[in-house]
Amino acid sequence: MGSIIPVMDKKSFLRSFLKRHQLKRRECAWLLNYLMNDDGLMERVHFLDRSDETPKALIISTQGIDTVPFSFRKQHHVTTDCEKAFHDIRLNHTEEIYIELHFKDQELHAQYLAVLEDNPYLPETKERKQRFETEANVVLSESIRQFQLNKINDEINQALDAHDKEAFLALTEKLNHLLKNS
Repeated sequence: MGSIIPVMDKKSFLRSFLKRHQLKRRECAWLLNYLMNDDGLMERVHFLDRSDETPKALIISTQGIDTVPFSFRKQHHVTTDCEKAFHDIRLNHTEEIYIELHFKDQELHAQYLAVLEDNPYLPETKERKQRFETEANVVLSESIRQFQLNKINDEINQALDAHDKEAFLALTEKLNHLLKNS
């Protein structure tokens, strides 16, 4: 799948995150460092605010946050063993990895917001994508229609300037047809 967020930005965020926050589980820091040291893996890392429904997710929390310290989910299997997560990532290095981080004031952290992606597996994301596609098609259709109207109007003006009655009549008929069918 690959990510649209540059690896450099993800690594920069993780470095900053690890400097500023103390994780509830020390092993999580070395897991994140392992990911940071492999650009191929970082290409497949996606930061989400909710990792529900993703095929493979790491949920990591910092001190002072009332959530589980660490959880690794793959399909429907869940473990709190960081080592199992590490081995799975190492052995399945071509799989996408979705990371859900819990830390104080995350909605105010600009670097975090810059690497945050929509969860493609949530139904509301799929619905929003369909809505955007529909709206984009409407805008595209209207733009094409407007372009055609402008083009015909220009051609009508040229026909008038040239005193070309036949072209004028044909173009006005074409214009009326376009206006009627839209």
